[in-house]
Amino acid sequence: MFHQYQFSWVEDVFQPLFGVERMGHGKPNCNKTYVMYHGTTRTNATAILSEGFRQSVNGMLGCGVYLSRDLNKARAYPIDRSLPDSERVVLRVEVNVGNVIAINYQGHPRQKNWHDGGWLVNREVFDTAWCPPNCGMTPGGMEEDCVWDPSRIKIVKCISPTQREHCCDVAALHSYPPTLSRRNVDDSMSLC
Repeated sequence: MFHQYQFSWVEDVFQPLFGVERMGHGKPNCNKTYVMYHGTTRTNATAILSEGFRQSVNGMLGCGVYLSRDLNKARAYPIDRSLPDSERVVLRVEVNVGNVIAINYQGHPRQKNWHDGGWLVNREVFDTAWCPPNCGMTPGGMEEDCVWDPSRIKIVKCISPTQREHCCDVAALHSYPPTLSRRNVDDSMSLC
C-alpha cells in the first residue's frame, strides 16, 4: 500500500454578475463582458494581483494578454512539463472584449497587427483577437483570446488545484483509476 497524490482542477459554481457571460464556443460579441481564465505560476499570479496584467511581448497573435474562456486550456499554462501542478494557478477574470476580430488560420493578414491601424486611415482597430476552437491555430484545438489593453481585464478569483490523497495498493491501481471528488475553491485571492 502507498499514498498517491493527484490534483483536481474544477471550477466552483458561481453566478456571474449581470451583463457578464460564461464560456461559449462562438465568437465573443463585441463590447460584451466574458468570464475568462489565465493560467500562470503561483509567483507570477502574485505579481499580477499586485501590479496588474502586462502584455506579452510576442505570441501567436502578437502583443497582448492571453486568455481563454476554457478553464481546461488555462490550467495547462505555463507550458512547462517540469512545473508541478502545485505551482500552477488560474486567474478567473472578467473581460470587456471591445471590438473583436476572429483570427481563424495561420498567416491571417491581421494575425499580429489586429490592434494596429497602421498607415491606413480606414483600417479597423480591434481590442481582442479571438482564435476559434478547432481552427488549426492552437494545439489541442482550444479557443484562445488575446486582449490588447490590460485595463479591460478585472481579476475576480485565484483558483488553485486541490491535492487529493488516495491510498492504493499496486493491484488496485491497475484494476481501476481512483475516484476524484469535487474540489473546494479558495475564496481568497491572497492565497496565490
